[in-house]
Order: sequence, then C-alpha cells, then structure tokens
Amino acid sequence: MRWSLQKLAPRLAVSSALWYAASFVAVPTAAAGAASSAAAAPWPNGPFATSDRWMTDRSGNIVTYAGVNWPAHIDVMIPEGLQYQSVASIVSKIKSLGMNAVRLTFAIEMIDQITHKDIPISKAFTDALGQENGTAVLQKVLKNHQGLFDENTTRLQVFDAVAAECAKQQIYVHLDNHVSKAGWCCNPLDGNSWWGDKYFSVDNWKRGVAYMANHGKKWTNLMSIGLRNELRVPILSGGTPEPYNWDTWYNRMREGADDVHKANPDLLIFLSGLNSDSDLGPVVNQQPDKPLVSGGTANFSRADFKGYGNDKLVLELHYYDILRGSKPQDCAEVDQELDEAGFSALGNASSNVQEATDRFPVLLTEFGFPQDSSTYTQTMHRCTEQFLADRQAGWMIWPLGGSYYIREDTQDYDEPWGLLTHDWSDWRSPEHIQNGLLPLTNASQAASGGRPPPPPAKDQNQDGDDGKKSGGVQRRSASSMGLSIAPLGLWAAMTYGIISLVL
Repeated sequence: MRWSLQKLAPRLAVSSALWYAASFVAVPTAAAGAASSAAAAPWPNGPFATSDRWMTDRSGNIVTYAGVNWPAHIDVMIPEGLQYQSVASIVSKIKSLGMNAVRLTFAIEMIDQITHKDIPISKAFTDALGQENGTAVLQKVLKNHQGLFDENTTRLQVFDAVAAECAKQQIYVHLDNHVSKAGWCCNPLDGNSWWGDKYFSVDNWKRGVAYMANHGKKWTNLMSIGLRNELRVPILSGGTPEPYNWDTWYNRMREGADDVHKANPDLLIFLSGLNSDSDLGPVVNQQPDKPLVSGGTANFSRADFKGYGNDKLVLELHYYDILRGSKPQDCAEVDQELDEAGFSALGNASSNVQEATDRFPVLLTEFGFPQDSSTYTQTMHRCTEQFLADRQAGWMIWPLGGSYYIREDTQDYDEPWGLLTHDWSDWRSPEHIQNGLLPLTNASQAASGGRPPPPPAKDQNQDGDDGKKSGGVQRRSASSMGLSIAPLGLWAAMTYGIISLVL
C-alpha cells in the first residue's frame, strides 16, 4: 500500500504553520482540582477502567492515549529497528513528542513456537534473513544493547526490555495481536484475515492473546490489549473460514475477551471492527434486544462480557485513504465518515449522523501517510488529526520506524510512512512533527488528569434542538454529506490487499 504522491503545495510559510497549529483547540471539561489527585498517585496508577466515553486510571481521572505503532509482528517477531538504535534511544524519541503510549504488535506464531519450543533471537534473525544477513543484523542489535541482550536472549525478553524502558520513561504499553502467521499485514489473501482462515486457528488465537495478557502482568505499564487487527474478508486463502458476519465477530470476540480477562483482569480490552477495522457502526448503534444487523442473531450486550462488560471494553478503528476509495472533499466529510464508523460513541457526533445508543471510549489505533514536507496538509490527513484533537480522542499513528528487518521478502525495507528515518535516528518529516503531531498530542490530551463529566441521562441528553448528546468537549458541527462508510468498508476489505500486492 505504498505509492508516490504529488506534493500539493510548497513548504508552508511560517504564518501558515502557526495558523495550522493554532487550529487545534479543545475545551477540557475536567473538574477543578482533579489533576492534583492524579499527581499524588504514582504512575501509571492502574489498572485502567472505562467511564462513559473515557478511559480512566485507578483514581478515576481521564487518560487519553496519544501514541505510535511499533511493529513487532513481522518475520523476525521482535520490535523493529534495534539494529539501528537502542531501545532506550527509540523510546526517548517517542517521549520527546509528548506521546504517552505505544501500540506494540505481536504474532500468534511467536506464542505457538514458545508453547512447543522457543527460539533465541539469534535463530529468529537467521530464520528470517538467512545465515549471513541474519548474523550480521544480530551483531548490530547486540552492539546497540551490550549487557542487555545476547545470542540466547528470547524474543519475549526483547519485548520485556521494550516494556521496561517504556515504563522507565512513563509510556503506557498497549499490546496488539496483529496477525497469526508472522508477516506484513494486511491483505485478504494472506491467510490471516478471519477466524478459520488458513493461518487463523481459533484455538491458537485464544491461547495466544491469553498468553500475552498473562505474560504482561510483569509489565507495570501494560494497560490494554487489542484482540485482533483488521479483520477482513478472506479470499482464496486455502483455509476454512467461518461465516464473515457480525454473528461470528460477536461470538469470537466474546470468547477472546473472556480468555484475556481471565488471564489478566486488569487489562482494558480493545474490540476492532469489520472491513479492515473501518466499521463498528452496528455495535455503537445497537438497539436493545435486537440483532446487530438485519437477519443476524447476535445482540451486543455488555452483560455478555461477564464481570467486565461495563468498565473494560474499548472500541478501536482504522482510517486510511485506501479504505475509502476516494479522497474526501473537506473536514465535514471526514467527520461524518469517522462518526458513522463508530466514533459517534464518543458523543457530539456530526449533525446528520445517528446518535450512538451506547457510549464507549473509541480510539483511532491506526492512521498514517507518507512522511514528507507536505502530504500531512492534504485534506484527509489534516482533517483526521483535527477530528482527533476536537474530540480529545485517543490515537496511535502508523508506524514509528523508517525501516523493517524484512518486509514481503525485501530485507532492510524502507518505510516512507515511518515517523523516523531509515536508520531510526531522526524525524523523516520535521514539518509534520512540528505542525501536526505536536499540536495533536497536546490537544488530544487536554482532558487527561481531569474527572469525566457525568454521562447524559437517558432521554434527557439533548443540547438545544440538534439531538446531540453532551460529550464534555466543545466542537464544530459537521455539515450534511450524505455518505455512509459501510459500503466503502466493504469495498476496502475486498481491494485493500489486492492493491497492496500490486503497488
């Protein structure tokens, strides 16, 4: 999913940059004095819980993730970039942006191997890169981590080191099950798409997410876990996929969530949607005692998530231009699409979007684009970041690093979407960092440390006559665009991988 993009305009003048940064304005709703209680509690002040649309710490104060994806699910199955920079240096880069969270991905295949016979990182590198190249890269990793890693270090011990450094620098860790078979994600032909797909064993998946949840008990800063990344239509993958519908989604998500909660009751559990995680509309618009979709039987109920349904469930979505099929015309169109996808569960949805029947925290756990001097100013990308700032919504941009050990058979693959340069030493787009991510990080965390406002009362939740629930955040109203994301998501699920195979 990589192609060259024409630059829309010359580098922004100073006045334009200042205007763009100033546009990120959010109005916090925290009660006065609440931050003092947060300051008194030791970080990370977990476990976390949910309260209406917010994530909260043990003291009941709002926590909003503002972070980045650090891939560790590709062929080597350890966090990327360690041949170029140390764990401490990379985490310091994240911290320098004011970010407070890392989405650390993993493959079920790693747990499958651990269960039978674990392997050290020396073998992980040579298995993925070949004897000569694997050994050379390993030596670079060991040189950057003298006294921390050796040839017999296991992959999970590398995960442990990343989590420990993040804790040292007060960054939360969010684990994400990205794939079953290790490799680049995602396309509908890869065998990782849906339960029962070629590599997507239901039993192995449940074992894997529970294993990582349990292993993470030793990490003081593991606060949450995502059950599965970008569920999508499986096509010609050679497996025996289960029916691709909301009934299967609901039953399997409940099973996975139950196993995770049993393994580690402290964790928040993130539920991703269908169509490459572009659609959670049926969940947030669930009508009591009615199925999620016409003709289905699954009826979303927090009571089905016994013992944690009311305070541990979080929704996650992804938003990419490839998932749309066309570029949006303005911010109103972006707002409406994100609300229809599921962000309406935060409240204060766009003016012609159905108000959510239940409130959840909703996070954009993936969005991204090429990191250069101008792409971030394009309508879709600029408006997505503006949306997150306006809503004070949590987010993790994709991805952190500027290269991969190996991706789709190409070793030392350059990643133009990465925040960091190829050698992970500096920012690839200082313009986006300064004019986009820094203002977004500050704005989206404006309510952090404060107390959530009381949720709106049932049937008494309208502000004026626009039928919008009070979400505790002032924002602009989006104009009517009459565009539904659901058909776009279905299109995306069928074309996303095919396009990525060609480009």
